[in-house]
Amino acid sequence: MTEATSTIEKSMFDLTGKVAWITGAGKGLGSAIAGALYSAGATVVLTSRTESDLDRIAGELDPDGSADRTSVIAGSVDTPGFADNAVQHVLATRGQLDVLINCAGISPSFTRSELVSDDDWQRVMKVNLDGAFYCARAAGAHMLPRRSGSIVNVTSVHAVTGFERIAAYAASKGGLDALTKTLAVEWAERGVRVNALAPGYFRTDLSAGLLDSKWGDSIVKATPAGRLGIPSELGGAAVFLASDASSYVTGTTVNVDGGWVAR
Repeated sequence: MTEATSTIEKSMFDLTGKVAWITGAGKGLGSAIAGALYSAGATVVLTSRTESDLDRIAGELDPDGSADRTSVIAGSVDTPGFADNAVQHVLATRGQLDVLINCAGISPSFTRSELVSDDDWQRVMKVNLDGAFYCARAAGAHMLPRRSGSIVNVTSVHAVTGFERIAAYAASKGGLDALTKTLAVEWAERGVRVNALAPGYFRTDLSAGLLDSKWGDSIVKATPAGRLGIPSELGGAAVFLASDASSYVTGTTVNVDGGWVAR
């Protein structure tokens, strides 16, 4: 490999000059993805319901604020008008929006399907599916006229594989997987790519209840890699899908799961 070739290949993953909006960025996988995109050079706009979490993440990324590459917008993606207002804020303060990472997600308590309440079902759908669509729609309205942009929907291995007691969560992620493919087909010729990033089992606040239950050991044993994922291990795939390195990739799901789906 020549030095020139190496430079070209590295630059394909460079996000310098790009503005990325990450929802669900206050903790867990969302914060890990935000860190990876920031390290690749992106300006990151962080969204979650808890402003103190966002301020903490922004402070960790840019301790003295000198880089001026972090912004925070507190709010919930399922709130009517939030996504549109967030995009307008990004455009007003940063001038552009190049990447959306739809990572906001919730799950009700680990419950048998016949016992899931209407309220719990609807709450999960509103955040995981409705909220993701609202954000993609708002981002797409800006990206499509520019004929440029990358949207990454964080789904789950359970968009395509079954598991006990997560009916609402799995259904919401399956819907998001279908939405990803539909938007990809619809928007490809207008320059906007839409892909999915499907994590397997990582220890986060969202997964702690399941991993600490009687199913925890069986989950690790069922993962060919024989261990849980580390949140930072999701970052490389997120950078790939956000960057020009994946310029001919759309409508695809990248599984970061230690082999879960393959098994």
